[in-house]
Amino acid sequence: MQDFITLLGQYWQQFVLIASAHALAVASPGPDFAIVMRQSITFGRRYAIITSLGIGLAIFVHVAYAVLGIGLIIQSTEWLFTLIQLAGAAYLTYIGWGALRSQAHSTLGKVEKKAPQVQMTDAKAFRQGFITNVLNPKATLFFLSLFTTLIGPDTPFAVQGFYGVWMAIATAAWFTFLSYILASNTVRGFFNHFGHWIDRILGGFLIALALFLLWNIVSRFI
Repeated sequence: MQDFITLLGQYWQQFVLIASAHALAVASPGPDFAIVMRQSITFGRRYAIITSLGIGLAIFVHVAYAVLGIGLIIQSTEWLFTLIQLAGAAYLTYIGWGALRSQAHSTLGKVEKKAPQVQMTDAKAFRQGFITNVLNPKATLFFLSLFTTLIGPDTPFAVQGFYGVWMAIATAAWFTFLSYILASNTVRGFFNHFGHWIDRILGGFLIALALFLLWNIVSRFI
């Protein structure tokens, strides 16, 4: 343990750069933020936190392919990266369409009969967070650039693994924090009247992200 701490001490400057870059990336609006916000407003704190844990665990997927060098293969194989982008765009469209169909609540607190109430479970909440992050091209690009620029091949695997654990924990902690804020009684009281509009806006935002990804794909072949 002492040897590992000593080893980390040799890379503290690199760690500060990575932690700072990751903090900025996580805090910037994107699919992860949108899905956590929707879960908090629509289904409450519990499911938002479970979704946040799914997002945090998905970080290990990005770290794994980056550390093992698969990221370089993805980066150099255009069709594979394009396939990942298409899958991400399709999933964002699926989630966004569900949000666009959100209905206003009546005075009795029941959803209007125009559309069935979407049921949420622990497994579904976790799965949505996990898949949203794994198929997020923004996350893929971030980790590809991170492990090919700031983290060099001379960085020990143990240190790279520590970076991955840190980023996974920091990501889950950030979105859990957002879950507590967005699911507070004050915020939920406000969204009780306007939440369906926010849900629709978030749905439109997710679909806009999907269209933006599709445009980037098409523009590469024009």
